[in-house]
Amino acid sequence: MLVGGGIALTGGFGGDDDATAGTVSVPDADLPELGEVTPVLASLDSAAPAPDPDVLAARIGPLLQDPGLGSGVSAEVVDVASGDVLLDLDAADPAIPASTAKLLTAVAALTTLDPAQTIPTTVVAGSTPGEVVLVGGGDPTLSRTSPSQTYPGAPTVADLASQVVVALPAGTPVSRVVVDSSLFTGPLTAQGWGPSDAPSSYAAPVTATAVDGARVSPGSLARSGQPGIDAGVALADALGAPGATVVPGEAPAGARTLATVQSAPIARLVEQTLSMSDNVLAEALARQVALARDLPASFEGAAEAVVEALGEAGIDVGRVALADGSGLSRLDQVPADVLTDLVAGAADGSLPHASAVLSGLPVAGYTGTLFDRGDANTAPGVVRAKTGTLLGVHALAGTAVTADGRLLAFALVADDSGSEAGAEAALDAVAAALAGCGCS
Repeated sequence: MLVGGGIALTGGFGGDDDATAGTVSVPDADLPELGEVTPVLASLDSAAPAPDPDVLAARIGPLLQDPGLGSGVSAEVVDVASGDVLLDLDAADPAIPASTAKLLTAVAALTTLDPAQTIPTTVVAGSTPGEVVLVGGGDPTLSRTSPSQTYPGAPTVADLASQVVVALPAGTPVSRVVVDSSLFTGPLTAQGWGPSDAPSSYAAPVTATAVDGARVSPGSLARSGQPGIDAGVALADALGAPGATVVPGEAPAGARTLATVQSAPIARLVEQTLSMSDNVLAEALARQVALARDLPASFEGAAEAVVEALGEAGIDVGRVALADGSGLSRLDQVPADVLTDLVAGAADGSLPHASAVLSGLPVAGYTGTLFDRGDANTAPGVVRAKTGTLLGVHALAGTAVTADGRLLAFALVADDSGSEAGAEAALDAVAAALAGCGCS
């Protein structure tokens, strides 16, 4: 209770029959003055005037000639509310999209799968006493720590192990862990990947069983060359059997299930994929699309599935060619206008269940791969975009809220660009100009 404007502390000094016996009056707290709060995300104005294409082109056109972008620039800007194309610079020409290709995988996953769907990881009994089989369902976020240091909401190896201990006869020692990654098929790396791409700090061989996004240790940057074995070792450790033999293999037919954990929902995995530009997670999502469409869970099958799913969703994929689901392959070809169609469709609701694409886009100056990018003079939160970076390829695709409060979808691809610093600065300048442009 409040006493004389201060705070009364009670309940520790007097008996139950004397409620005031232990009351102590504390002076009013001296709270600091709080400054004006600046919103992180910009708001839209339903009455905002539509930008004039000529005015916008006059403002943006010269920026697209920046030497840092090189000679292979394509771009498109679309007014989301009307669907009108405000700027088109070779937007129909296929280009290497780099990681903006993750937008294709994200939309395919959200429109093919239930966004609330989860991905299982299972442990079943092996063929001999003391043997257990870790069966990968294609969720690379399974965590060696609780909670995960990289993927909020991820399942844990500890949970799997605790279920296994309960399911096995009391006192049964585990001496052998078999890792079944047979759900995924085909090569472990995609055509168009470089020899140093997997393992690296940004990619790993794509397997159906992995822990911590195929990282060598929780929270590290380096990815592993043997994700499946790492997952088996992690399970053995969690079972208190660090000396157990860990080998690849397949589960016996009809094996008894000992434990199952589930990933975060597909929508959350999409957000994590886009925000962190996670190549391993993107490839896993593309394989889930393939499985849902009864295609092989391989690079080839996943690429085919993603393109088919987008075509069925109404996206013009006639000029799209994919070799993977992450954009790491230099064989990928995606026109800029496809990228804007995806972003605009997620924003205006014409692509069903695709809202996680927008919530997963990094916010310039705040989150994900844009946390350290953006123009300092641009209003907070007005630019949200997926980045794309390969050697000589730099891209940015997302949304910008204009000075008048109008939402634009944009895609900028420079696949013959120069230095990373110069190209990124030029892309950021275009995005900032879109946000700062009333252009009506």
